[in-house]
Amino acid sequence: MKAILLAGGKGTRLRPLTVHTPKPIVPIFNRPFLYYQLDLLRQVPEIDEAILSLNYQPRRIEEIFGGGEGLGIRLRYVVEPMPLGTGGAVRYAGDQLTESVVVFNGDVLTQVDLGAVLRLHRERKAKATIVLTPVENPRAYGLVETDASSNIQRFLEKPGEDEITCNTINAGIYVLEPETFERIPKDTAWSIERSFFPSLIERGETFVAYIYDGYWIDIGTPAKYLQVHKDIMDGRYSAPPFDSALPRSGQASDSTETSHRTFVADGARVEAGVEMQGPCFVDEGAVVKAGARILPYSVIGRQTHVEEAAVIEDSIIWPNGWIGREAHVSGAILGRNCHIGRNAVVSTGAVLGDKTAVTDYSKL
Repeated sequence: MKAILLAGGKGTRLRPLTVHTPKPIVPIFNRPFLYYQLDLLRQVPEIDEAILSLNYQPRRIEEIFGGGEGLGIRLRYVVEPMPLGTGGAVRYAGDQLTESVVVFNGDVLTQVDLGAVLRLHRERKAKATIVLTPVENPRAYGLVETDASSNIQRFLEKPGEDEITCNTINAGIYVLEPETFERIPKDTAWSIERSFFPSLIERGETFVAYIYDGYWIDIGTPAKYLQVHKDIMDGRYSAPPFDSALPRSGQASDSTETSHRTFVADGARVEAGVEMQGPCFVDEGAVVKAGARILPYSVIGRQTHVEEAAVIEDSIIWPNGWIGREAHVSGAILGRNCHIGRNAVVSTGAVLGDKTAVTDYSKL
């Protein structure tokens, strides 16, 4: 059985982070995001190959993942000749498939039971099954309405207050039958949400929903990207290294409370006199000098250097950064090779692209 990962987007909502880094390899701690989706696919043994539908910087992705060696699942790359939209990408990547296929949007992180989704699809002999997830504020989303038997009734694009009949949204995970792909025009930009799915309803085909109210997030904005790291640190999403009870690399724990855990990778150097408040993460090769303060929800990337008396809190710093003496970084995301000067302040909401330099005493 095959899976298609729709990973061809430019990640515009995450810019400038994605100018040089396609979204599938945006790091979550020290692992490219795509690994987390592959982890989920591997939970279904019959899925033996993932087809990556790519368009933006495909070679960068293939260089990291190769053919899937050592991952427990084969990888195949299909590069769109032009952006084809979600529906067009499915048709292009899955044109030769003959059995049910799992489709994932490229920015979804979840712990849904894919095996259960497949069982529902087969029990109902559906042409398509869509995972839906409930949201607290249905006014902010396009909603998907079902009947009592979980049949999809209609799609409501950001409805008005008097139109809200449900609180479930498209979670970006589907099981589809390839025999339906012929209704998607070849080599044409086509939306699976706005064109393909409505065609199933119009034709009266079996189109069912799997309702999942567990962990689900779209990582595609800076706020959500920060939130993912907090959720892993807090244990709302189980993933390394915070699925371990150890507070420091190789050390025993005085407390298994997530809020007290700090993780320092092998090869990182944290000098005596550094204040570290968990949860936080320091990757291999990083250097944190005496007097620095690494406060909760901080992620210090590989080979990053943090100078004396610098303060980092609630921020993500990608690899090879330099945080100057007495600088303060709070609630921000810094791309690769960023240089923050002495006494500079980078404050909440700042997102800096690769190789950004902030001069001494500056404020952002």
